[in-house]
Amino acid sequence: MIFFLGFLQTLSLTLWLGAIVFFSFLVAPAAFSALPSRHLAGTLVSLVLTRLHQMGMVAGLLYLASGVVLSAVAPLAPRVLSPRHLLVVLMLVLTMASQWFVSPRLVALRGEMVSIDATPADSPLRVEFNRLHRWSVWLEAGTLLLGLAALFAHLKKP
Repeated sequence: MIFFLGFLQTLSLTLWLGAIVFFSFLVAPAAFSALPSRHLAGTLVSLVLTRLHQMGMVAGLLYLASGVVLSAVAPLAPRVLSPRHLLVVLMLVLTMASQWFVSPRLVALRGEMVSIDATPADSPLRVEFNRLHRWSVWLEAGTLLLGLAALFAHLKKP
């Protein structure tokens, strides 16, 4: 059981990190280069990002729940408030902020603009969209960096 819980933690964290890397470096750039408009690419990226966030929240909760059980059954397991667990909590906070606050506003702004390509760069809607998009990128980058640190702490032998 101890091995399985450790495996579950490793699996959940690595799948989450792999999905972030896949989305950020492959899916999003491919969508913007292959689809005929930024609007279509943005729609696809928004849908995939929502799925990524949902998967990340499940993975993070699974990691933490496994950690709680592991700390109860394994005398040498890290305590629940160890750095690796706190890093995963921070990953969840950034993911939830992106999913529940930034992403819905980006979708609303895209709807108000009708076409990002046709909206002037100095339009208040476009300026706000660009600002929130930067936040979205930074939240994902922060989640990835925290995840790498959590994985390092997780794999580091006590």
